[in-house]
Amino acid sequence: MDNLITLVNKIQRACTALGDHGEENALPTLWDALPSIAVVGGQSSGKSSVLESIVGRDFLPRGSGIVTRRPLVLQLHKTDEGSRDYAEFLHQPRKKYTDFALVRKEIADETDRITGRSKQVSSVPIHLSIYSPNVVNLTLIDLPGLTKVAIEGQPESVVADIENMVRSFIEKILEGKAYRLQFPWVGVVNRSQADINKSVDMVVARRREREYFSSNPDYKHIAHRMGSEHLAKMLSKHLETVIKSRIPSLQSLINKTITDIEAELSRLGKPIASDAGGQLYAILEICRAFDQIFKEHLDGVRPGGDRIYNVFDNQLPAALKRLSFEKNLSMENVRKRITEADGYQPHLIAPEQGYRHLIETSLSTIKGPAEATVDAIHYVLKDLAHKSLTETAELKQYPSLRIEVGNAAVDALEKLRDESRKSAVKLVEMECSYLTVDFFRKLPQDLEKGGNPSQSVFDRYNESYLHRIGNNVLAYVNMVCGYLRNAIPKSVVHCQVREAKRSLLDHFFTELGKKEGKQLSTLLDEDPAVMERRAGLGKRLELYKSAQAEIDGVAF
Repeated sequence: MDNLITLVNKIQRACTALGDHGEENALPTLWDALPSIAVVGGQSSGKSSVLESIVGRDFLPRGSGIVTRRPLVLQLHKTDEGSRDYAEFLHQPRKKYTDFALVRKEIADETDRITGRSKQVSSVPIHLSIYSPNVVNLTLIDLPGLTKVAIEGQPESVVADIENMVRSFIEKILEGKAYRLQFPWVGVVNRSQADINKSVDMVVARRREREYFSSNPDYKHIAHRMGSEHLAKMLSKHLETVIKSRIPSLQSLINKTITDIEAELSRLGKPIASDAGGQLYAILEICRAFDQIFKEHLDGVRPGGDRIYNVFDNQLPAALKRLSFEKNLSMENVRKRITEADGYQPHLIAPEQGYRHLIETSLSTIKGPAEATVDAIHYVLKDLAHKSLTETAELKQYPSLRIEVGNAAVDALEKLRDESRKSAVKLVEMECSYLTVDFFRKLPQDLEKGGNPSQSVFDRYNESYLHRIGNNVLAYVNMVCGYLRNAIPKSVVHCQVREAKRSLLDHFFTELGKKEGKQLSTLLDEDPAVMERRAGLGKRLELYKSAQAEIDGVAF
């Protein structure tokens, strides 16, 4: 059973080493779940004398007022008979004390390191392990003595501070109720102040204690249940029993907390690398994660890519239908353009130059819907890039990197938009530059069967003739619109969508490779609160995994 107390001792030491000692407002703590025996009492009520009687050594600081100003976790380890007594502090793991007067001095000095010499108190414990063949395996927590008034040099809050500290150790059993005493009183005989002043040895004091109870008529019948040695054995046995009963709940707490901490650490992301190479690698990995999410939006793995098809299938056709050619192809404008194109000599067969002019001016209006399509796709891509930034968990850690990646994505999309706009407009201009001859060869000739070849040229400008020219031009323009309805989306996908998938951050990567370590560090300017939280969780995870391994390694 001794290994159970040893187990708790190890976990308690690990708790203190990693900053988990049940401080107020701390993260959920393992310390509070560990069974422990607290030594509670008023100032100068004899707590130190009882502890020294249990240990059999004179090692605690003494004086007037508040001497114990930090919890002292006293872990006793029984060693083989004949071995030498020694002590070790957790804050000095490789130093053994065999002179217990130096142990007393180190307790006082370590207290001042945290609280200063202002007589203030602190809940950060001091861990002291004593190894001796004359002790039982036992752990006790010596707490500052309760007081009603602050002494000179202490803040007025010290009375409440001490009470709150003590309550944090024992509040679960103090509820203002009366309980029957579960364990009998154990009488002890401490050294008197005169004995302390004379430096009476603790071995002598223990012998006198035994003699007192065995010879006193009031106690000799229960002498075997009296004295500091019996008190230590009783406390050790009780602590072992409580620890054994708490092991299942401890395991459950540890396993759940490990799961919770790992989940939060995953959410917070990995810590920042200290070297430039590691930082560059981290930035590239984060950018690749963003790029992958952006591609998933386009490919339909995530929502949003369908909006691009909606532009091609609905917005562009609707915009082409809204084009009005009525003004350009009105009787007056057709007559004007035909006569102007003829110049001083009327056309002989068909007004080719007039046709060309009417067709070019009509087709040029398609540039509007073509450019509007490019802009609509740009808006969709920019919105998807913004969504991808939001959905890239790693970028939430680094605000500066998120801004830089967002700006780089927008800049790249704007360049792609400009190139795509040029390409779409060129499609329209190509249709204006070269007309499809076959379309016009299939049109009816001016001299139809039954016509009059001697018809005056001025008769050619009658409304029927001009109306037929207007209809021919409109038919050709509609044919071109049908072609561009399919060609413009192809051009936009090639110049904008596909290129955005392929090379959205290429320029950013190029510029990133030119940055030095300090510049890379500015991109990874993680919130200090997040860094502190991650560091705290990392230590806590280390603690809980260590405790898990310790418990798993104990045979019950």
